[in-house]
Amino acid sequence: MGPFLLKRLATFFITLAVASVVVFAVLELLPGNAAQVILGDTATPETLAALNTRLGLDRAPLARYGEWVGGLLRLETARSISYDTPTAELIGERLRVTLPLALLAMTLSVVLALALGVYAAAHHNRAGDVGVMAASQLGIAIPNFWFAILLILVFAVKLQWVGAGGFPGWTEDDGGGPWQGLGALALPALALALVQAAILARVTRSAVLEVMREDFVRTARAKGLSRRQALWRHVLRNAMIPVLTVAGLQFANLLTGTIVVENVFVLPGVGRLVFQAVSNRDLVVVRDVVMLLAGMVVAVNFVVDVLYALIDPRLRHA
Repeated sequence: MGPFLLKRLATFFITLAVASVVVFAVLELLPGNAAQVILGDTATPETLAALNTRLGLDRAPLARYGEWVGGLLRLETARSISYDTPTAELIGERLRVTLPLALLAMTLSVVLALALGVYAAAHHNRAGDVGVMAASQLGIAIPNFWFAILLILVFAVKLQWVGAGGFPGWTEDDGGGPWQGLGALALPALALALVQAAILARVTRSAVLEVMREDFVRTARAKGLSRRQALWRHVLRNAMIPVLTVAGLQFANLLTGTIVVENVFVLPGVGRLVFQAVSNRDLVVVRDVVMLLAGMVVAVNFVVDVLYALIDPRLRHA
C-alpha cells in the first residue's frame, strides 16, 4: 500500500504543478494586456500604468508566477480588482454554499443511481429494466438547467413549498439556519443530481450485469446463497471500480459545473462568483478560482485512486 500511495501522491503534486503553469499561462501570458482588458479601451495611460503596477504586470512573468504560487502555498492571495478583498476570503465565503451543494447533489446521485442500477440489473430484460433505462436516457438528454427551471415552476411557483432562489445562510445571524440552508439547496441539488444519476445508473447496471456472469458468482449461488444475497455480498463490491471512476468524475464536474444552476437559483456560490468575475473582468479572481477548482478535481481523483486500492487488493500489489 505504501508504494501505491507514494506513486499516487507524486502524480497528485505533479498534476497540480502542471495545472498551475497552464492556468497562469492562459490568463497571464496570452497576447494582450490584462490591465487593458480590465479597464477597457477608454482607459488613460496613467490609469493603465497604475493598474499594471498593482497587478505586478510590470515585472517578469517568471517572477509573477513565483509570487502567485508562493502566495497560494502561504494561503496569501492577491486582492480582487472589483471587490478590493483578498480572493481567499471571497472564495472561502462562496465555498460555504458550493461544497454543501455539490456534496448533497452527489449523495442524491449515488443513492438514486445505485438503487436504480442494481434494480435494473436484477430485473434484466424485464419491465423494470426497460423503465429504468428509458428514464435514464431521458435524464441524460435533458440539461440540468432545464430541470432547475422545471423544479422552480413546480415546487416554488405552483406548490409554493420552497423559495424560488436565494440563500438565507447557515446561521441565525445570517438570517437563516441549518434547516433553512438545506431547504434552499434542495432543489438545486436535485437539479444537479438527476442528470448525474441517470449516467451513473447506466454504468452501475452494466457493471453489475458483467460481474453477475462471472464464475465466482455462480459458485456462490451453488453454495446456497440466494440471488439477492449474492448480489449484495459479492457482485456489488466487484462492480464498484467503474462506478467509482464515473462517480469521481461526476463529483469533479459538480464542483466545476455549478455556474448555470447557481445562477438559475441565485445562489452565492463559487460558480456565480466566477460568472461575476468574468463579467467584471476580474482576472485575479478568475485565476485563483480556476486553480482551486483544478486542485479539487485532482484531489477527488486521488481519493478515487485510494478507494480503488481499498476495494480491490489486486491494485495495491500490482
